[in-house]
Amino acid sequence: MRHQVVLQENKSLREYNTFAVPATARYFIEINERDELQGLVDPQQYVPRPFLVLGGGSNVLFTRDFEGTVLKINIKGISSSAEQDGEVLVEAGAGVVWNDLVRFCVEQGYAGIENLSLIPGSVGAAPIQNIGAYGVELKDVFDSLEAFDILTGEFRKFTREECEFAYRDSVFKNRYSGRFVVVSVRLRLSTVFRPNSSYGAIEVELRKRGIQRPGIRDISEVVSAIRVSKLPDPSTIGNAGSFFKNPVLSDEEFNRLRKKFPDVVNFPMSDGRVKVAAGWLIEQCGWKGKKIGHTGTWMNQALVLVNHGGATGKEIYALSQDIIASVHDKFGVILEREVHIV
Repeated sequence: MRHQVVLQENKSLREYNTFAVPATARYFIEINERDELQGLVDPQQYVPRPFLVLGGGSNVLFTRDFEGTVLKINIKGISSSAEQDGEVLVEAGAGVVWNDLVRFCVEQGYAGIENLSLIPGSVGAAPIQNIGAYGVELKDVFDSLEAFDILTGEFRKFTREECEFAYRDSVFKNRYSGRFVVVSVRLRLSTVFRPNSSYGAIEVELRKRGIQRPGIRDISEVVSAIRVSKLPDPSTIGNAGSFFKNPVLSDEEFNRLRKKFPDVVNFPMSDGRVKVAAGWLIEQCGWKGKKIGHTGTWMNQALVLVNHGGATGKEIYALSQDIIASVHDKFGVILEREVHIV
């Protein structure tokens, strides 16, 4: 069967990126159904390469126009099936808004992703960078995903092991970068709720609300409230959430850093390494709430770069360069961008 794709030309991407920076796609295709992806490799159709897969546009910074074809993935649908021992498999299309999936699971009483409430973006983007927040990462509940291979034109299933998850990383950001389009994601959740409230300010917020035995909805609401208090709304000010990864240091590297800076905010990891709060490092360098031209950092969270209106991607990228340099000069730590740069 032939799968016709509708190729749009010279498409503005301003409304498709949460930084709201100006950029144009030479070609643009919306993918609404799984099988439409096969039209990308149909020899009877001309779909210019390279491809750039776009979900919610909440983890990308355009510093230039894109001369290939942007694929906007809109594949929807959420389904669930009971497993043994209180487990449930939940599958969602790549185009589902991530927080819509979280809300569905909370309403159904499926536990495991409530700590990931209000993370912006789509379901399809979640495994690409192994999203995480408040002590939980996607890999903790991940079962498998289906992806379309642009090289072979075939669909393929990936298990958790095959995704090679790491901190904000996966095989799709490295060896398979640009080759696969995520179609759907399957999570293994639980009908038995065990609250994970030890990370960040969750316990503090629960106490403020007088909640001693939190349920799944309580955790979701508290996490959402914390995020709203710290992070700007992309609908009112352009941003992509956390712009940098938290640096991960060896125990030796961290001890050297702590000798000079005893107050450094850190999170010990199970493998003996230590994650250092990038927001703290940036704030100590005087960047929090600072405005540079049309861009700057958010007043409540130095980890977030913002577009105050009229900023270009190049301006925001230049600001990130300056921040990286100042953190390295002061702490000897190199920050790595979490946001995908085009």
